[in-house]
Amino acid sequence: MEESGESIHQPHDKLFKAGFSDPVDAGAFLRWRLPPALVEAVDWEGLRLEPGSFVDSQFRLSESDLLFSAPFLDPEPGGGDACYFYFLLEHFSARPRFAALQILRYLVRIWENHLSTEKASDRPPERLPPIIPLVVAQNSAGWDLSPRFADLVHLPRSCEEVLRPFTPDFAFSLLELAEVPYDAIAGTPSGILALRVLKAERSGELLGDAVWDEVLLSRVARGLFERVLRYLMGGGIDKEAFRRRLEMVSEPRIRNAAMTLAEQFVKEGIEKGIEKGIERGIERGIEAGKRSDIVEALEVRFGCVPEKVREAISVVRGEARLRHLHRAAILAASLDEFAKEL
Repeated sequence: MEESGESIHQPHDKLFKAGFSDPVDAGAFLRWRLPPALVEAVDWEGLRLEPGSFVDSQFRLSESDLLFSAPFLDPEPGGGDACYFYFLLEHFSARPRFAALQILRYLVRIWENHLSTEKASDRPPERLPPIIPLVVAQNSAGWDLSPRFADLVHLPRSCEEVLRPFTPDFAFSLLELAEVPYDAIAGTPSGILALRVLKAERSGELLGDAVWDEVLLSRVARGLFERVLRYLMGGGIDKEAFRRRLEMVSEPRIRNAAMTLAEQFVKEGIEKGIEKGIERGIERGIEAGKRSDIVEALEVRFGCVPEKVREAISVVRGEARLRHLHRAAILAASLDEFAKEL
């Protein structure tokens, strides 16, 4: 979820969501990570992906979130909404100091949304459903980060026991990919591949055998395979090393699909580059025309335009700025007055 400076469209989030948006993939992952007693209590056939996002807008540049709900197998009589269980999956690509505080915000938003939805029903909620937050850390080294929220709050020793009851206290489940061997990652083929790729990206092993496990690759859907290849090619891997890796693939279907997709991505990149270049050329042409209009207006009003003024106009960029100068060229009382606008 967290990598400072990356956009909402950053590839880590897309790959994570591609690997776990399906309840089948998410359910296999959750059964691997949750306590056995909890796994036995949940009706996994009823697991579903909840719509919407509960992430704060200021964190949308760095995080992805997946929210699932599932009923308990044996809901308690009169338990009301307590018979539903929410799972919040979060993906971190760097270590945020106040991760538990961010997660607390999400928990509150989920509960508030639950209340607003259930209040419209015939049976208003009497209690809130439990939420288990799970964090997948795409880290290259271990974290010295406590998963407990209470550890973020400084309690003076002189009154620690008095203040503790007033301090929220919960913990999130933390999976540090750097600490888990590739062959220990469990779940469906899609979930395993997504986590292996995210782990390999941080350790510089995107072309390693763990990612290019042909048995695993043959069992994932083409959509995820395409997402993985986009992730690899966008990650700055050596193109020649990538070609050699493809030549090592023994399964023709996988090798041919990878080569075809790689060629398609390269073509898309070239086309986007050409399109961007055309747009930039049009924009520069428009600006050049506006600069010419400014000089022409000055010539009509004041005759000869000094070379220094021409040079200053020639380096002006931006449509709004050029419009302002064109207006100034028309309204200025003298060349000196116009020059003050440059």
